[in-house]
Amino acid sequence: MPNDKLTDDQYAQLPVGELTKDLNSSAQTGLTATAAQQELATVGKNVIQKGKQENELLNFLKNFVSLMACLLWVSGIIAFFAGTPELGIAIWAVNIINGLFSYWEERAAKKATDALSKLLPSYVNVIRDGKQTQLVAEDIVPGDLVELQAGDAIPADARVLTSSSLQVDESALTGESVPVDKFVEYKHSDGQFAIQNIVFAGTVVTSGTATVMVIETGMNTEFGKIASLTQNQKKTDSPLTQELNHLTRQLSILSLSIGLAFFILAIFFVHYPVAKSFIFALGMIVAFIPEGLLPTVTLSLAHGTQVMAKRHALLKSLDSVETLGETNVICSDKTGTLTQNQMTVNHIWLPDQEFTVTGTGYYNNGKIQFQNQDVDLKNYPDLNLLLDIALLNNDTKIQEPKNAGDAPKILGTPTEAGLNILTAKAGLNLADRLQDSPRLKELPFDSTRRMMTTIQKNQDGKTYVYTKGALSNLITVCDTILIDGKVEPLTPEYKSQIDQANRDYAAQGLRSLAFAYTTTDATNFDNATPANTEQHLTFVGLAAMQDPPREEIYEAVRKCHTAGIRIIMVTGDSTLTAKSIAVKIGIVSDAARVITGEEMKQLSDDQLREAVKGEVIFARVAPEDKYRIVSMCQANGDVVASTGDGVNDAPALKKANIGIAMGVTGTDVAKDAADMILTDDNFASIVNAIEEGRTVYSNIQKFLLYIFTSNVPEAFPSILFLLSGGAIPLPLTVMQILTVDLGTDMLPALGLGAEQSEPGIMERPPRKETDHLLTKTIIWKSFGYYGLIATVISTFAYFFVNWQYGWPHVALAASGNTYMVATTMTLAAIVFCQVANVLNIRTQRNSLFKVGIFSNHRILWGIAFEICLLAFLVYVPFVHGLFGTANLSLHDWLFLICIPIPLILIDELRKWIVRKTMKGTNQ
Repeated sequence: MPNDKLTDDQYAQLPVGELTKDLNSSAQTGLTATAAQQELATVGKNVIQKGKQENELLNFLKNFVSLMACLLWVSGIIAFFAGTPELGIAIWAVNIINGLFSYWEERAAKKATDALSKLLPSYVNVIRDGKQTQLVAEDIVPGDLVELQAGDAIPADARVLTSSSLQVDESALTGESVPVDKFVEYKHSDGQFAIQNIVFAGTVVTSGTATVMVIETGMNTEFGKIASLTQNQKKTDSPLTQELNHLTRQLSILSLSIGLAFFILAIFFVHYPVAKSFIFALGMIVAFIPEGLLPTVTLSLAHGTQVMAKRHALLKSLDSVETLGETNVICSDKTGTLTQNQMTVNHIWLPDQEFTVTGTGYYNNGKIQFQNQDVDLKNYPDLNLLLDIALLNNDTKIQEPKNAGDAPKILGTPTEAGLNILTAKAGLNLADRLQDSPRLKELPFDSTRRMMTTIQKNQDGKTYVYTKGALSNLITVCDTILIDGKVEPLTPEYKSQIDQANRDYAAQGLRSLAFAYTTTDATNFDNATPANTEQHLTFVGLAAMQDPPREEIYEAVRKCHTAGIRIIMVTGDSTLTAKSIAVKIGIVSDAARVITGEEMKQLSDDQLREAVKGEVIFARVAPEDKYRIVSMCQANGDVVASTGDGVNDAPALKKANIGIAMGVTGTDVAKDAADMILTDDNFASIVNAIEEGRTVYSNIQKFLLYIFTSNVPEAFPSILFLLSGGAIPLPLTVMQILTVDLGTDMLPALGLGAEQSEPGIMERPPRKETDHLLTKTIIWKSFGYYGLIATVISTFAYFFVNWQYGWPHVALAASGNTYMVATTMTLAAIVFCQVANVLNIRTQRNSLFKVGIFSNHRILWGIAFEICLLAFLVYVPFVHGLFGTANLSLHDWLFLICIPIPLILIDELRKWIVRKTMKGTNQ
């Protein structure tokens, strides 16, 4: 078969006889079943491949080999050398559990996105052996004869053989929402997909019928070629992965430096043998490595994905959660994302009066009003006539959804759907009117004359010609005008008045549709043509319509501006409409620059980079232009989220730091290329996801703060021991230190990973690329504030116990029951300080009482666990020897229980001072 040697344009120009011969088919009977089977074996299934699939084993193993995971594997080995094999096993177990959890979460996300994605139509009507049959779309092959009708998704690239008023929505390929006319005759306009007699896979029939012959399937279609290009792009590591790698290097240097310092001090101050000093130093290295970091990160990300899923944002990768929090530019489509994707008539203009139409959307029953009063159509015959034309001169049907809450399905054009809603608001019923006024003839819309005409036999016995279309075209075939029920000559003054009204609507971002009529005495309309029918019309009026902004978009845009996030609208719509919507919803001001696709081609990369730094709107651009816009933003150092639904959006989605596909209107290629899928196609869901991403990053920082806070009181006893030359016995043993790190601290720390968004988190600017997880603020708070207080309290507890047993008159015990009680009290004091710290760290500036002490159940369960674990270590005899613990008395517990209360109150005072003195700052 030579079909892969011809281009679409060459196929489009072949005579039908040569086309069918080349494809071994017939224009009447299609392929034979035998030929179809042979062709299927040759070209394969009509499917869009998902790109090179990762080896599942490698996908599984990658969860265990990150830089932080490798650090934990090494830590386990060090623990074995340090003579604590149980510790090494525990560290490895943490690593294994975290890897399994991470793999499970990403698998669940992948299954959810796979379930959401639906590629080509399940079944198509095909003619084989001269008989019509239904086939699964993936089984069609080049040469198949396919019948199409309104609402059908086109399963493959095909040549149009017969056509009746065929219009196709090619927005998945071109981004242009206006349906395209398709004809049998060949014509090639400007643009890659502008072949008049070729329909493309992934597009949708909006009106009319056709018989087409398949010329390309699967990855050979234009749809498939773009998918293939997209799949070859490689994603770089997410900002979180890069940051965790940076943090791992920081922690490795910190831990090794501390270990080296303790090794030297043990030799020169305590005079330990080198081997014993080395074991001691290894224990301190392990103590300073946050074993719970990876599980906390994974839990935070997993919790974030679950929250986002409930808020209509489906993440395919856990790392993508945090990347959203770093986003500072959103390149957004207009139609369906910022707007409702529901063309709605706002105004009806007649030469002598104007009416407003209230209510938006298919389920919002608005009204037609005049001077804020409901309209009785009986009193407005001219309005009644315009509505009659809108109702009868209309081929679009609105199909009610199967499930409550789903959007209705439009079988036709959005513009005509808007007229249907308008007439429904007026209480008109199409079925009733067609009985009274049946259609005798239709002259379908085409892109040349930009009008549509129907001929209706009315119940008054007259035959009416109803025409609607673009004002600039329709006004040329009108020579009279209807004013207050009277037909008058269409004078230049009237034309000027109509033109001014049209321009006023355009300035508001509204699209005008003009209506006209005439009556005829003819009875036979077989030979009716636009030339002999659309003439000497009477102008009736205009309907001004708009795809209204989503109700929640205003607050979402406000949040973005407050959060330091810029929004760049990228649309195929006109400059007037794009700017009107962008200004109306607050994305930009009136001073914003509008750049068209043609103007963009004239800009160098440097000029475009400069343009995207300011207030800018891109209008009349193709989806492939979005790739360049995203690239230039990234070249400026921006972290970019980009939305898209079409096939040609896929490269930009892949290029963006966060690609966001539409779940309702998006093509499968777009969904495959994206990192996130919006199940409601709503811009506000992106803003919600960004808020959650910021929360995840904040929670990871809270974990670091919490973990490092306990490291200070853990390390200080060893410093006392070393600097005193061993005169002060170790107030805390290595096993007790590790009990805090891997035992009591673990669950409360994980609870911080599920902390809710802190009030005001969207009032801060996005974090910069140069900002790191481990900040100076975290180091100061952990070592100089929380950690210092815990150090003072735990050290006091150690000496308090020894004081009870006779110190300083008696030397500090280095062994025996007194020593074990003292070290146990030190351990317990650290644990109770951490109880207060985990509650304090939940908020940076806001009061703990405002967010609610009991609002995070995971932390409460974690606190309960650590106290129970401490009690286990204190009162179960067989663990005393392993952990160096002993029983505590009642008054010891009374001292411990009192620790958290003043610590919480002190921190509440600090936060109050911060709120008063640092209002509006980040930390």
